[in-house]
Amino acid sequence: MCGIVGYIGLKNVTPILIEGLKKLEYRGYDSAGIAVYDGQDIVVRKVKGAIKYLEAKLTKEFVEGHLGIGHTRWATHGEPSDTNSHPHTNMDGSISIVHNGIIENYADIKAKLQAKGVVFKSQTDTEVIVHLLDQNYKAEKDIFRAVLATLQVLEGSYALGVICKDYPDRIIAARKESPLVVGLGDGENFIASDVPALLAHTREVCYLGEKEIAVLYADHVDLFNFEGERIIKEPSHVDWDIDAAEKGGWPHFMIKEIHEQPKGITDTMRPRIVKDKNGAPAGVHFEECSMDDAWRKASRVVITACGTAYHAGVVAKYAFERIARMKVDVDVASEFRYRNPILEKDDIFIVISQSGETADTLSALRLARQNGLKVVAITNCVGSTVSREADDVIYTLAGPEIAVASTKAYTTQLLCLFLLAISAGTLRGTLDAAAASRLLCELEEIPGKIQQILDGKDIIQKFASRQFNKDKIFYIGRQADSATSLESALKLKEVSYMHSEAFAAGELKHGPIALIDRQTLVVAIASEPALYDKIGSNMVEVKSRGATVLVITPDSQGVFEGKTDEVFRIPPCSPEIASLLTIIPAQLFAYYCAVHRGIDPDKPRNLAKSVTVE
Repeated sequence: MCGIVGYIGLKNVTPILIEGLKKLEYRGYDSAGIAVYDGQDIVVRKVKGAIKYLEAKLTKEFVEGHLGIGHTRWATHGEPSDTNSHPHTNMDGSISIVHNGIIENYADIKAKLQAKGVVFKSQTDTEVIVHLLDQNYKAEKDIFRAVLATLQVLEGSYALGVICKDYPDRIIAARKESPLVVGLGDGENFIASDVPALLAHTREVCYLGEKEIAVLYADHVDLFNFEGERIIKEPSHVDWDIDAAEKGGWPHFMIKEIHEQPKGITDTMRPRIVKDKNGAPAGVHFEECSMDDAWRKASRVVITACGTAYHAGVVAKYAFERIARMKVDVDVASEFRYRNPILEKDDIFIVISQSGETADTLSALRLARQNGLKVVAITNCVGSTVSREADDVIYTLAGPEIAVASTKAYTTQLLCLFLLAISAGTLRGTLDAAAASRLLCELEEIPGKIQQILDGKDIIQKFASRQFNKDKIFYIGRQADSATSLESALKLKEVSYMHSEAFAAGELKHGPIALIDRQTLVVAIASEPALYDKIGSNMVEVKSRGATVLVITPDSQGVFEGKTDEVFRIPPCSPEIASLLTIIPAQLFAYYCAVHRGIDPDKPRNLAKSVTVE
């Protein structure tokens, strides 16, 4: 989730840009830079690493001016480096841009530009924007019309800030599916990815809407749609404090990130789904992962990870076996290398790590490499150790996760694993084209269905207000729902410190049912109609012994009526991918229980975001 800032006015722009970038550090970043018009040229200063390194560079190579843009980058295309950092410029340095988002058709644009003699310096998708803009500017002879022409070509999500040497009186900003805010000052105006970068200067803001453009001058701001038609918007007054502003008005990062899941899944999925000439999903393509003969010949998939990522792997076991008909073993990474595992040369080895730096997962990866296995990494961090050492890497494009308890990283990991299973099934001939298209169509509907669940979260919040003092919480399910129960129980114990466990529902009578009493809450996850009767019997068993029962299910026929105290209905979905939906109410329940117990869910005791030591 890159950070953008921009300023035009009478003050020296450099300190304002640096201050604004610092206010956006919470979004996560791996490099930082600024571009300033110094009265003659656009001067760019950028570095890999923390903003303090950019500040150190500026003490030696100071630049002064009254117009500029700045950026903190979270790598998606190209590893973190000085060269890949933003801002990017055209070949003669007369146009500079900053960009937050993903350009899905950058490869096609880049090939066409290179054919015209354009020389690229970076590995980023962003650089194609500034070179395309340069081509359009040469044709249009007007920077605003050039921006309009460029936006018509770009596919994907983006927030843009543009400055041009020939137009030193303005900044042009545009937004599609990535946030951008205009700050309105007295004789000065600002752009930023989020409100915290603006609060030191103004509390009057204008939130750019979808497919809207702002042209900022020192004394006013003009707004347009993507057709170039002028629009009018009323400014908003911000009365948040700084801490609330960093969370976008949300009380905690955890609930903010739970609500970011529709966007994270969309961003992760959209570049990977191939469409036919009618716009229907026709297949899966991973630009960074080769679906080659190794997948066609593989007799087994081995998945290893820790914590939440391990639970994603357990869900994936059911998906791979069901969709791709591949044998799957899932291991906790901390145990894997100590048990002298049996590995075969034709195994596919998948490691999952949000940070890409998890120590136990790295050790497992290295052991697999030593045994000659093909290693595929799923991670959220470009340039991380896992991504560098694996043979192939699939990036979850969730943006940084600030809360310790993982939410959006988990669901985007699941999505990548489902896409991988569909791709493998298609390659191996175990999934026909019609079935693959059906699953992909359903995956495209998942963000909207998650939003439906979030819109109905009041039911979960009220239920949590009545249950947060329970002594024991058991999650039960069958098949993939049993795997989701593992993650649900982990979330609750992580952030609320409530004792929670997960069991395969059929195992209740083999011991755990002895713990059931009136201080027990049982959460049943039931997404597969063929197993409704089985899980219903388990509900009756625990309810007759005094437990309170909640069921999370897509059932709308009243199958569980009389067997449960509360039903949270999720939208209908194929069982193969329903885990993307069933986990959302569990995340919400964990969050609300923590809040009711007076615990900060963002900073659970004794836990770290990334475990980089054994």
